Amino acid sequence: MDEVAAAIADPVRRRILELLRERRLPAGQIADQFEISRPAISRHLRVLRASGLVRDTVVGRQRLYELDPTRFADLVRWLTQFTRADGWERRFDALETEVYRARRDRRTGGAPYAAEERSA
Repeated sequence: MDEVAAAIADPVRRRILELLRERRLPAGQIADQFEISRPAISRHLRVLRASGLVRDTVVGRQRLYELDPTRFADLVRWLTQFTRADGWERRFDALETEVYRARRDRRTGGAPYAAEERSA
């Protein structure tokens, strides 16, 4: 997890990951997206490869890079402890309970507003 966090700490590497999100790309095409030197891009790709976030395959004279999103799993699991997803889950559960209660009350006539509905 530490290697992954360190790898994505750099904005150039994050941009490379975004480029690789859709398809694999050769190193030259990745380098063309930046205004830094090709050796600098090569070093960034080496860091991403060492962290396991990208894989490379040699095809002919080209080295193609592709994203390996499975390496994000540990970091994502750790980060979720800081989100309040469980608060939303409780709210949705409460909403679901109210929806079921309202449906039941309409069917059985047990709602406080059921008497008003019958008298109209």
